[in-house]
Amino acid sequence: MLALSPIQGLGWLGIIRLGFVQTSIGAIVVMTTSTLNRIMVVELALPAILPGLLVAFHYFVQVIRPRMGFASDQGLYKTPWILGGIIVLGLGGIGAAIGTVMMAESVLQGIIVSFFAFLMIGIGVSMSGTSLLALLAKSVDDQKRAAAATIVWLMMIFGFAVTSILIGKFLDPYAPEKVIQIAIVVAIIGFIVTYLALFQLEKGIELIASPKVISNPLTFTQSFHEMWSDLDIRQFTIFIFISMLAFSSQDLIMEPFAGLVFDYTVGQTTSLSGLQHSGVLSGMLLVAFCGSSRLRKYFGSLKSWIIYGCLASALAMMGLAIGALVGKPWPLDMNVFLLGLANGTFSIAAIGSMMRLAVADGLGKEGVRIGLWGGAQAIAFGLGGLLGASVSDLARLFMSETANAYTLVFTLESLLFLYSAKLAASIRR
Repeated sequence: MLALSPIQGLGWLGIIRLGFVQTSIGAIVVMTTSTLNRIMVVELALPAILPGLLVAFHYFVQVIRPRMGFASDQGLYKTPWILGGIIVLGLGGIGAAIGTVMMAESVLQGIIVSFFAFLMIGIGVSMSGTSLLALLAKSVDDQKRAAAATIVWLMMIFGFAVTSILIGKFLDPYAPEKVIQIAIVVAIIGFIVTYLALFQLEKGIELIASPKVISNPLTFTQSFHEMWSDLDIRQFTIFIFISMLAFSSQDLIMEPFAGLVFDYTVGQTTSLSGLQHSGVLSGMLLVAFCGSSRLRKYFGSLKSWIIYGCLASALAMMGLAIGALVGKPWPLDMNVFLLGLANGTFSIAAIGSMMRLAVADGLGKEGVRIGLWGGAQAIAFGLGGLLGASVSDLARLFMSETANAYTLVFTLESLLFLYSAKLAASIRR
């Protein structure tokens, strides 16, 4: 297969159109991971571990991302895979709503339906999300990659926010049939938006054969082994896993930490979480601006942003470890904002670098590479949420002082970020 490279990549309007696809994915996913989670725990009075395991399961299913990416590489277009993934994802979202409603009558039957629904959600996200990023990688020129990654991720967050607000309004007062109706509407709107966003988009990207030739008659297993033997790809995969493990393991413990050690109220801890997300957003915008403009030569490469972002994350996390011992005099709000800023910096730079490395040897293998890294990220997110909470609970169980337990957990996360910086520095291209 001849390697193809874009001679006229996507413009900003095209990038925004792909962002709407990510918005649709986020809109369907957020209902299953947030709204249904709350209904199981609050309205149905079920143990919180149940939705936690279902959400973790949908992450672990995404180990199939490399296989999905490989399959999408076999054709000229990624659009059919994105649309197919959205359909599977939407059906999974509807199934999850049905399963949740069924739990009110029979918990066992509801769990069985939800299990298959979350399986479909994991498959749908793998198909659509992997193919979307692969399309973005092959159709956006190098100067726009950091900004493109930021735009697409911000539009996903926009999908989270808008869907959550609208669902909240339509669900009050709560009624089981409303949950299923809303899931159906969200799935249909998500598909329509995705279809319109992708309509004729890929066919409008002009491609030309590059001097590099990719002979790709290999099976998936052969392609995977070939990919894994590449030192840079292997190192980057490990980097994605370790850094995202550190990134996600703080999610479930930050608010309890602020409440137990700093006596924050529920409202204050919620505001603290918002402050952290504001920091992440600021970090993303900073890299998008400095990494995709004429200022780039003054602020260094995306690789530099990854390394320094990880080092800053390690420093901010160690600050939390110290803050746990110091207590209330510690400037927790500023510390958490700086942690978010550092996290946003390295994560968006990593996505931009991921898109660059995916096409480093020409086009034709971007799907399987993006799939490998997406799978590593998904597994890290699934493990991170469970391990962060589990380690903090175990540490509190065996340590008399709660503050000491959190100090241990934050120190371990700081070390993970340091190791991530070391891995990023070792990647050559």
